Amino acid sequence: MGIRRVVTGHDSAGRSRVADDQVVEPITSGLLPGCAAYRLWGRDERPTFPDGGSPRGAEAYYPPRDGSRFMINTIAPGDLVPPPDLDEAAARAELERLMPGALAAMERDAPGMHTTDSIDYVLVVSGEVTLELDDGARTVLRAGDVVVQNGTRHAWRNHGTEPCSIVGVAIGADRSRG
Repeated sequence: MGIRRVVTGHDSAGRSRVADDQVVEPITSGLLPGCAAYRLWGRDERPTFPDGGSPRGAEAYYPPRDGSRFMINTIAPGDLVPPPDLDEAAARAELERLMPGALAAMERDAPGMHTTDSIDYVLVVSGEVTLELDDGARTVLRAGDVVVQNGTRHAWRNHGTEPCSIVGVAIGADRSRG
């Protein structure tokens, strides 16, 4: 199932127009069976208007400082165990091509745990998901719940029986390295 994305922009006279109207197909991988990611929009710099509405550079999956990303993710229930016959190296290469840098943010010794230099606004649209933080704290979220994720180490876990869909907007931030 794809998600229809409609993008507005400005014409040469500054009037509003639909600049793009297309279906965005999900990114899936055998590494994460039953999960899907929809990369809906992103840019690597602050917007300036008027803007024609054309896609901007947004190569990396997570935004740089002043960048933003808009995505929908479906999280499958249960433990995400790849099939035994999966060519893991090929699947990782394919996922890196489709979601550059996403795997690098993930901790290999703590599956699902990751940290990004962004503030993320997340809305649970359907299902149920548990937000797990690095201290082991767990918060169960259901449809209609919102999370403001302030660059903390976290993981999303679906302990339910149905897929969970979340909508997220990530805005790049600075991280003090001191």
